[in-house]
Amino acid sequence: MSLPYLTAAIPGIGGRLRAEVDDFAVDEIPAYEPTGTGEHVFVWIEKRDLPTMVAATMLARAVGCAPRDVGYAGLKDKRAVTRQWLSLPPPTTPEQVRALELPGITILDARRHGHKLRTGHLRGNRFRLRVRGVAPDAIDRATAILGALAEPPGALNWYGEQRFGRAGDNAARGRAILAGTAGRINPREKRLFISALQSELFNQWLVARVNDGLLRRVIPGDWLEKRGSGGSFSTTEPAVDEARVASGELVVTGPMYGWKLRQAAPDTQAGEREAAILAAAGLTLADFRPAGDLAFGTRRALAIAITDPACVACAPDALDVSFTLAAGAYATAVIRELMKNEGNREAADPAEPATDAPDPDQPGD
Repeated sequence: MSLPYLTAAIPGIGGRLRAEVDDFAVDEIPAYEPTGTGEHVFVWIEKRDLPTMVAATMLARAVGCAPRDVGYAGLKDKRAVTRQWLSLPPPTTPEQVRALELPGITILDARRHGHKLRTGHLRGNRFRLRVRGVAPDAIDRATAILGALAEPPGALNWYGEQRFGRAGDNAARGRAILAGTAGRINPREKRLFISALQSELFNQWLVARVNDGLLRRVIPGDWLEKRGSGGSFSTTEPAVDEARVASGELVVTGPMYGWKLRQAAPDTQAGEREAAILAAAGLTLADFRPAGDLAFGTRRALAIAITDPACVACAPDALDVSFTLAAGAYATAVIRELMKNEGNREAADPAEPATDAPDPDQPGD
C-alpha cells in the first residue's frame, strides 16, 4: 500500500537509523511512581540490545519467580537502549534486585509497590534517535518537518510495514484464519495475523481519508476522541467539533474492524466510508466473530500528537532527533516523515499500540 506523506512538500533528511545500538534510545514515561510500600517490587532498568520479554525472563530467573509473574507496562524495542519499569512478585525485595548483575541489563532503581505493573500503565515514551548519513541541510528539513507534525492533528497514525511481516503476508494470513482455511496455527501467531488484517484495513481507511482531503475535517457520523482523557463520542455538530480538532482538543478516530466495533452510524457519511472499506475487502463485521476476543474491534486515532520535538546536528552528516509520544503511538509515524526512506525497515520503534488487545507484533521484540 502506498502511504502518503503529511509533509510531502518538505524533502526528507534521508540517512540511516540504528547504525549502532546507542542510536535509538527510549525512556518510558510511567503513569505513576511506585509508592515505596507493598509486596511487589518495581524495578527501573536500562536494557541494551534485548527484547523486553527476554529481560523479564532474565530477571525472573535471577529472583526465582515465573516469567509470567513479571509485570511490564509495555514492550520496548530490541536494538536500542531503553529504560522502563518492570515489577517482580513477592517475596522479592528491593535489596535483592539492586544487587543483581545481568548481561545487557542495568538496575537503576528498585522500590516497593502495592500491585503488579500492568500492560498499558504508562503515559508515553520519550524517543532520542541518531540518524547518520543525512542530507547536508538536514537540520533545516528536520526542524520544518517536526514543526509541521507538532501542529494538530499531528503525525499520521499509520501501521508500518513491520506490522505485516517480512513477506508482507500477515494480513492475508489473518484473512485465512477468519475464513477457516489457515490450518493449525499457534495462539501468538493467530493474534498477530488477525491484528495485521485489522491494521491493513485501518491503513486503507486512513489513505482514503487523506486522499479525499478529510484529514482535518469532521464529517457527519465521525467518532471523536478527547485527547488526554481518552473519552469518545459521535459528533452531532461537525462544524463545532472541527474547530476543536483544529485546536488539538479532539482527534477523529478510524475503525480497527471487529465483530463488536463501535461503528459510525451507517446512514452517515462517516459510516458509509467505513462500510465501503470493509465491503471492498469482501468482509463483514460478523466475519471477525470466529476470532473471539482477538477481534472485538476498537477505534484508533487517525493522528498522534507530538510533544517536545527537537533536533540537533551532532556531526556534519548526523542528526539527533527527540520527541515524546503518548502511549499507543508508534515512532514510525514520525521517523517515516523525517527520513522519507520508503522500505527502510529500521525506521521504527514502537510505543504501545492502541489496539483492543496487547499487541503481538513488536518490531525487534
